[in-house]
Amino acid sequence: MTADTEPKAPTGIRTAIMASAGAAVEWYDFFIYGTAAALVFPHLFFPADLPPFVAQIASFSTFAVGFIARPLGGMWFGHFGDVHGRKKALVLAMFVMGISTTLIGLLPTYASVGILAPLLLVTLRFAQGLAVGGQWGGAALLAIESAPANKRGFYGSFVQVGVPLGVVLANTVFLIVSAMSSDEAFLSWTWRIGFLVSVVLILIGIMIHLTVEEPAAATLPDDTPVETTRRSPLAEAASKHGRAILLAGGAFIANNVCFYIAITYAIAYGSTTLGIDRNILLAAVMVGSALMIPALIACGAASDRFGRSGVFLAGALLCGLWAFAVFPLLESGSTLAVFIAIPVMLIFISMMYGPQAALFAELFPRAVRYSGASLGYQIGSVVGGGFAPIIATALYAQYDDSFPIAVYLAAVCAVSFVCVILLAGRLRTPQHD
Repeated sequence: MTADTEPKAPTGIRTAIMASAGAAVEWYDFFIYGTAAALVFPHLFFPADLPPFVAQIASFSTFAVGFIARPLGGMWFGHFGDVHGRKKALVLAMFVMGISTTLIGLLPTYASVGILAPLLLVTLRFAQGLAVGGQWGGAALLAIESAPANKRGFYGSFVQVGVPLGVVLANTVFLIVSAMSSDEAFLSWTWRIGFLVSVVLILIGIMIHLTVEEPAAATLPDDTPVETTRRSPLAEAASKHGRAILLAGGAFIANNVCFYIAITYAIAYGSTTLGIDRNILLAAVMVGSALMIPALIACGAASDRFGRSGVFLAGALLCGLWAFAVFPLLESGSTLAVFIAIPVMLIFISMMYGPQAALFAELFPRAVRYSGASLGYQIGSVVGGGFAPIIATALYAQYDDSFPIAVYLAAVCAVSFVCVILLAGRLRTPQHD
């Protein structure tokens, strides 16, 4: 990037903030489904005579469908974004997410339409997965490619902040709705409110379309549009950068598994198995998510100064060790212990997730960056987080002990640790974009 094309900081920050706002609401849509899958869907979208354990597994299975769809969304939106621009791909993904989430809030229950209810739920969850598979790459690249070369980690962290903001928004809505209604009303209709308000995502998409400029880095150095020289960015990314894509996916596994265990499985395990009040668990997730926001920005900025890999590796190591503390803390039944267990895990996760947007973007050249970064991210998401609550539930059912779950978390942290070491030499400097 030359001095003439170096983005001015105020413009880049505005772009990063707008991308973060869009990411926050889109992740809100994705996460509110996870909370509902733990607390509501087992009772409403499956036969009433199913054993609670089976209904919970079935509900988490619909949650996993969104993760299965995410690599497909990453592939399609990645190709679209490399050919037609980051902004168009991001706005389209936001529209798909906003519409599908709103429709979930209007679905009939199993008692009303039988087997059609879970089928419709799975279909709309699949659409959510497609959308979120495309939004991360668009939001991350809008921010990073609008950033000064020495602040990519800092600017990219604003998009990563969208994740905890989405969690806070989703849990806030559930806490407010739960507090203002009886258990009967909550299961009957008030849970739908959180899904219906997602229509605001469409409005944010329109604002981004009207106010955000496509970054100069989304075109080739001679300003020739990518589509005239790259007929298939997706195929080029897969053929020339396949190893980097797979290692990026492996690097993301620990982050994703630990995160969804902390914000989804811990709620179900704590409320159903341990008898902890669900509002305490939701509040602990909210506190941890709120703490993630400054932690993500600090870790992204630290990666600009000390390198992406070092910050990421420290987070993987700490998460792997904390896995053996988090469940004993929850099982103590102490409210204070709950507020230590979950927030500390989320802070350690921030050390991986904060620099991740810049790390993934710097693995690929501009012309295939959306495709390559999105594929790596979404492969890690489906292998990691999509099945994490199911695996954790099955491990506890098999062993009647949380220790095997801690071993599972430590193992995925070890996988990501190795993958990041192997990726360290592949990062691209601004001069070699």
